[in-house]
Amino acid sequence: MNRIYLDNAATTRLDAEVLQQMLPYFTDHYGNPSSIYATGRDARKAVEEARRAVAAALNCTAQEIFFTSGGTESDNWAIKGIAHTNQSKGKHIISTAIEHHAVLHPLEDLQKQGFEVTYMPVDEYGLVNPADIKKAIRPDTILISVIAANNEIGTIQPIAEIGAIAKEHKIAFHTDAVQAIGAIPVDVKEWQVDTLSLSAHKFHGPKGVGALYIRKGTRLPAFIQGGAQERNRRAGTENVPGIVGLGAAITKAVTTLDENAKKIAALRDDLINGILKNVPEVRLNGHPILRLPNNVNFAVKYIEGEALLLRLDLAGIAASSGSACTSGSLDPSHVLLAIGLPHEIAHGSLRLTLSADTSQEEIDTVKTELPRIINILRAMSPLYEQGESHVF
Repeated sequence: MNRIYLDNAATTRLDAEVLQQMLPYFTDHYGNPSSIYATGRDARKAVEEARRAVAAALNCTAQEIFFTSGGTESDNWAIKGIAHTNQSKGKHIISTAIEHHAVLHPLEDLQKQGFEVTYMPVDEYGLVNPADIKKAIRPDTILISVIAANNEIGTIQPIAEIGAIAKEHKIAFHTDAVQAIGAIPVDVKEWQVDTLSLSAHKFHGPKGVGALYIRKGTRLPAFIQGGAQERNRRAGTENVPGIVGLGAAITKAVTTLDENAKKIAALRDDLINGILKNVPEVRLNGHPILRLPNNVNFAVKYIEGEALLLRLDLAGIAASSGSACTSGSLDPSHVLLAIGLPHEIAHGSLRLTLSADTSQEEIDTVKTELPRIINILRAMSPLYEQGESHVF
């Protein structure tokens, strides 16, 4: 069976060219970048070249890039670091109701420590209103954190507008841009962010490596202590092959962004239109226009998302659900609840995320298989009666 992979928001296939650039640093150039002899200098050179590549992709200086283990670490470092550094000025933080858990959980931890967090609501498309954020600012507000593009429903936020508001009020601004890199243009100067998180495996780089952009002048303490790596801010011997892979992957992602985004968006729209045409009572979640080029998210009435995923897997299609049922929780996605979906409908969500590897043939297969599977599941549902008219 030829398997169809449509869960690229979860992780992407490591690009073959990226892998080839990484391989020498597992074998020939295996030195510790902190060593002064030639083998170590070779590794250090590769790390700094990758740092410059990430900086070029974000439009910043190499000195503002710090390598981490991924987006989750970067989010934790930025949010907790800014909060603790600035708590003498205040303990109020503004975020949104649709952040990734890598942001929500650190915020919850800070709340236990006495910080206060205002979670801004979003509209039915998952879009936050910058004017609402401005109104929520208080004299003791020290941080604003807004996800650049949502990992579940693909809605792209007005980060530049929010950044201008944050700068006007001299408040630190963080964005989780994990899903944005390689999908939309990212410019830290245009966005006016103070910190930005990214993760290599979301744009065909290796797992276990990411970066945090820290604007020059932003006060942020060391995240890990024990060595002088990453300019005394993140101790531990660098993951040289991973860092090389990150640099290679982000360079390729940015270089091919326009071409790939156009191709992927066309396939995305074909899939969306095909499902809306052939499956009754489905709802497209997320903004119809301000949307990541690779994201498709549907709420399907009268079925459970987990059952749908299992059936798709049997048909050779890898996808994911906005519902958290597969993680052992009975609660549906907080993102889908935030955009106004009732619990029973949010449980029937489906996320399909494409990549440049996705073909028209694969999309055509999904357009055939998905309606068939939904019909099977609905036929078994006591809530769905064939032939009746239902209003979503």
